[in-house]
Amino acid sequence: MKNYIKLNPVSFVNGNITLPGSKSISNRVLLIASMACGKTRIKNLLNSMDIKYMLLALKKIGIKYKINYKKKSCEIEGIGGPLQINSKEPIFLGNAGTAIRPLTAVLSLANKNDIVLTGDERMKERPINHLVDSLKQTGSNIKYCSKLNYPPIHIKGGYLGGNITIDGSISSQFLTSLLISSPMAVNDTKISVIGNLVSKPYIDITINIMKKFGVEVINNSYKKFYVYGNQRYKANNNFLIEGDASSASYFLSAAAIKGGTVKVYGLGKNSIQGDLDFVKVLRKMGAKIEISENYVSCTKKKLNGIDMDMNHIPDAAMTIATTALFADGVTKIRNIYNWRVKETDRLSAMSNELKKTGASIKEKKDSIFIYPPVNFRSSIINTYNDHRMAMCFSLLSLSKKNVTINNPQCTNKTFPEYFNIFGQICHYF
Repeated sequence: MKNYIKLNPVSFVNGNITLPGSKSISNRVLLIASMACGKTRIKNLLNSMDIKYMLLALKKIGIKYKINYKKKSCEIEGIGGPLQINSKEPIFLGNAGTAIRPLTAVLSLANKNDIVLTGDERMKERPINHLVDSLKQTGSNIKYCSKLNYPPIHIKGGYLGGNITIDGSISSQFLTSLLISSPMAVNDTKISVIGNLVSKPYIDITINIMKKFGVEVINNSYKKFYVYGNQRYKANNNFLIEGDASSASYFLSAAAIKGGTVKVYGLGKNSIQGDLDFVKVLRKMGAKIEISENYVSCTKKKLNGIDMDMNHIPDAAMTIATTALFADGVTKIRNIYNWRVKETDRLSAMSNELKKTGASIKEKKDSIFIYPPVNFRSSIINTYNDHRMAMCFSLLSLSKKNVTINNPQCTNKTFPEYFNIFGQICHYF
């Protein structure tokens, strides 16, 4: 079985796309719904590996749900409180950060818990100590099973709430995990963030979802957060998961480079996802953008390089990196250190693969400078088992050169049908 896909040169891009559900929203909703009082009905649930890891974990914990993948719907019977499990068999979560991190916090709540959370080899290289240290401040009993500061971890409950300090500079998922678990703690929780909180829009997503399940978070300028204890989430009878804004970026960039116009349905003016700010970056580069109630469209215009801090949209910033190859002038993407602790070291990986196109690249500790190629080269792209590497480098097929992408199946993590859907808007030479 071949483990690559060869993309032929694309002459023109045009069409409409309906986006799959957001990964970030899907896993947050599944977890909160499992702890809510009553039945939650979810529409447009993403069907991908990261979501399946969460569902398998919830099943092992004893949560009852019915899922219809064809209709993209799910019904979950919430248990009305913290999750409880006592098992000698570890819960395996692959490389799903949106699963292992919030589960770490939630499973720290019940004193009767006794469970190991683990993942694949890359997960065992992704630090979790900032979250674990914060949980231990209020009594959590968590031990590292192998390597200090990294999964697998052994959880035995003990989390009581109270005053917590957390370093916000590595991943917003750590703070998200504390917020989701805090309403069910015995005590009120005050979380103080030290350092520069990365990916703030993802915290907005978390707070927005919690509110839709009946829990309020007091956010004091992203420096302090307050959550009352002894609360319960309330089931949501009709939770519609909006389209994935990070996934939208590839189709919108394709239009900016080689359109035509592409419309992506499932997002709009009222989106709760910060990655929709991606379209502001495309607009600044020169593309024509329209944002409606239920779609976003992009139309090609001349693209120019930009110099921007993209700390707030790290995933979508990867798409800007490949889009920059088609722009006039240098593009400088700054304040993206957390690329290094994602599914792979994305700063290093992007630098290596962008150079294959003929571009000149300067990789720094927390930034990347991209000087477009004078002439594109045909490229064989390594994806480092990172779904976003595979998807953003599909844009090289717009360069009049062939591109081969190794391990395209890594897109199963968030968007299994990506290459088929990308092909639907492509017209070939």
